[in-house]
Amino acid sequence: MINIFRKSKPTLLSLIPKGFVDIHSHILPGIDDGAKDINQSISLILEMKKMGFSKIIGTPHTYPGLYNNTNNTIKESFDELEKKVRGRMKLSYASEYMIDTSLIKKAEEKDMLCLGRNFVLIETSINHEPLSFDNVIFNLQTNGYTPIIAHPERYTYMYNNKKKYFYLADKGCKFQINLLSIVGYYGKSSIHLCDFLLKNNLVDFAGSDLHNIGQIEYFKESVSINYYRKIIKVLENNIENFS
Repeated sequence: MINIFRKSKPTLLSLIPKGFVDIHSHILPGIDDGAKDINQSISLILEMKKMGFSKIIGTPHTYPGLYNNTNNTIKESFDELEKKVRGRMKLSYASEYMIDTSLIKKAEEKDMLCLGRNFVLIETSINHEPLSFDNVIFNLQTNGYTPIIAHPERYTYMYNNKKKYFYLADKGCKFQINLLSIVGYYGKSSIHLCDFLLKNNLVDFAGSDLHNIGQIEYFKESVSINYYRKIIKVLENNIENFS
């Protein structure tokens, strides 16, 4: 039976605070599976500005064998975009690093592109835990970096191994969920894991992970998770740490 007195949940857009800082996006042009050119980049940025974003950090993939980005290729793409934006939005850049043993050398050489002070955004395969996971985390931290694990709610291999979240948090890792996960964009399992992470206070930051203009429409959707009130503090953490 439908409860007609049940209060509806807010839209994702209504939760975005003024001055929000997005720490995970694919707005840099022609460099990965995000914006294909400058025009697409600018369209995304203008829509994000309308939603209240005050700063966007472009984080293109660095994924050996698929997106062979370097610090130079990322900076060149960023510089091209920043010239065109001309102060309409505060921009910065880093990278979303696929966990790979090559990161050990980058960490030792202090060659990582950081979010803010020393935060490094990392990801894994959606379906399989990397064999080098713990080793890479250890080496990042040994060399002064704090790992932020991107979209932990999307990793299917953690669905039945939730102890891994607590293990990584105890090791000093931070977690960044995707905003679109809370409206069900990535499916029911991501909704379930978002609720689990929020309930256990394991979410540190949030990011749009926007790749294209079509994803903007999902910000108008009502949230699907139960612990959405905790999102407010998470969004404030972004502003406090990365403005």
